[in-house]
Amino acid sequence: MTMSSLVFGFPILGGFPTRRRLCRQLQLQRKTIQKRAHSFGNWIGENPAVSFRRIDRKPRALDNEVSLKEPETSTTLKDDMLANYVPIYVMLQLDIITTDNILKDKAGLEKQLKQLQGACVDGVMCDVWWGIVESKGPKEYDWSAYRTLFQLVQDCKLKMQVVMSFHQCGGNIGDVVNIPIPQWVRDVGETDPDIFYTNRTGNRNIEYLTIGVDNQPLFCGRTAIELYSDFMKSFRETMAEFLDAELFTDIEVGLGPAGELRYPSYPQSQGWAFPGIGEFQCYDKYLKMDFKEAATNEGKPEWELPDDGGEYNDNPDVTGFFGSKGYLSEKGKFFLTWYSNKLLIHGDQILDEANKAFLGCKVKLACKISGIHWWYKDDSHAAELTAGYYNLNERDGYRPIARMLSRHYGVFNFTCLEMRDSEHDAAKKCGPQKLVQQVFSAVKREEVHMAGENALERYDRKAYNQILLNVRPNGVNKNGPPKLKMEALTFLRLGDELLTKKNFGIFKLFVKKLHADLAYAADPRKYTTVIPLERSKPEVPIEELLKATEVLEPFPFDAQTDMSVGGAVTDFIDGLLNIISFILENELKD
Repeated sequence: MTMSSLVFGFPILGGFPTRRRLCRQLQLQRKTIQKRAHSFGNWIGENPAVSFRRIDRKPRALDNEVSLKEPETSTTLKDDMLANYVPIYVMLQLDIITTDNILKDKAGLEKQLKQLQGACVDGVMCDVWWGIVESKGPKEYDWSAYRTLFQLVQDCKLKMQVVMSFHQCGGNIGDVVNIPIPQWVRDVGETDPDIFYTNRTGNRNIEYLTIGVDNQPLFCGRTAIELYSDFMKSFRETMAEFLDAELFTDIEVGLGPAGELRYPSYPQSQGWAFPGIGEFQCYDKYLKMDFKEAATNEGKPEWELPDDGGEYNDNPDVTGFFGSKGYLSEKGKFFLTWYSNKLLIHGDQILDEANKAFLGCKVKLACKISGIHWWYKDDSHAAELTAGYYNLNERDGYRPIARMLSRHYGVFNFTCLEMRDSEHDAAKKCGPQKLVQQVFSAVKREEVHMAGENALERYDRKAYNQILLNVRPNGVNKNGPPKLKMEALTFLRLGDELLTKKNFGIFKLFVKKLHADLAYAADPRKYTTVIPLERSKPEVPIEELLKATEVLEPFPFDAQTDMSVGGAVTDFIDGLLNIISFILENELKD
């Protein structure tokens, strides 16, 4: 008999009466097998050390293979273990608030939020788009749709991370909608296009205002910094009841394209494709004047901005600046220091305004740094340098950012937690694992909280296990805080694919492992500090920030997580269950 004619001992016969009598038996068998197999699959996922080698005849070998000892569950142990708890926030869709300022599909969203809450997710993250809220004119804020959204999330008993999104949505990886910055701001660009970042050939990037206009009163008498500051103050005033209720745990301040503190060096809208090195974005008139002034003060008035940095999709070795070691010349070092310092100052100024806006609120400020892992293993680190991260083998480009952030009591949010080096072509010299290790170590040394995100949508066990390793690089400590632990994980993203039966089942196990196998903790005070935001410390001179460029050995990371969601064996069991389910469903339909 074939498998389709014999299922778990029950013959599939042609006679209708016999088939009908067997249907009920098949259904009962199917439910029993699925239940047992599902439980076994989850047990394997939670016990990745289990081996399926042939068992030795000696009795003691069994003890070496599997331990079925029940975990300790004392109240004291649970309290100690809570220091290992990593909360997870799931990103909402980019266009959950439409460009018409309407909450999209409220009923559908409510259903999804309840599914997340049922999976013990701690909260959600959403972008608060400048281009939607202040679209009608200067200081004409319309927060109505966001208030509706926040009330819905609160009713579903979830927490929130909110992003002050001063950038355009559209033109970057993962952007599926277009939400531009306010039209009245873009109108200024019609007469003064230099308010936007510009590359060497003169192409403008309209997704974020150049940092060259941070302190230029070009926008109805306001500077760019004042635009951002007024927006955050209005949010604070309008959302006071939600802030008082501690709905928001984090206010992430957008500091550049995609909300990240960087230059728009790799825009898909201008033809960039992975793993291109990108281009420097400092050729608007405001930044050109700033560089000329800096070079003159250095006694080098003849120095100009680089003209040999290459094009978006070049490899480092075909450019003069990177391939011919121009970045190591006196002029190259001066330029890169100036270029990266402008980014530090930009972030520091806006975070200071955010601190003033949310002073006294029980929230943490955060900023996001992009995980630019391609060409990380190349001596030039070209893709990082064009983005403004002056990071080389002999110079730490991330610790100065953490030191700047420390004065604002901020959280350093980093991307690409899900990636492994082996997932990329060696020729692209990608190093996401070492990059995360370097950055985590740098942030920890500056006594700053670190959080993370996955850069791409992933729902597989390998990605989950890599994230679990990165959020707790030395594993769980049953007696208190682990050596290293991230403050939170923001997961990309809520949608139909995440909520499929297979993906959501694995995701729920992933959430449990982030929580260190503990029950959902509704009160963040159980695993982190929740205190009113204090006023920023005194400004740190740029010279002090740059002392943090000294390269130090990174902290050691374990080879794999101790909280695995399973691997190849569990995937095999999942696949087998799908086959069994498919066969049974088709037989019962006939």
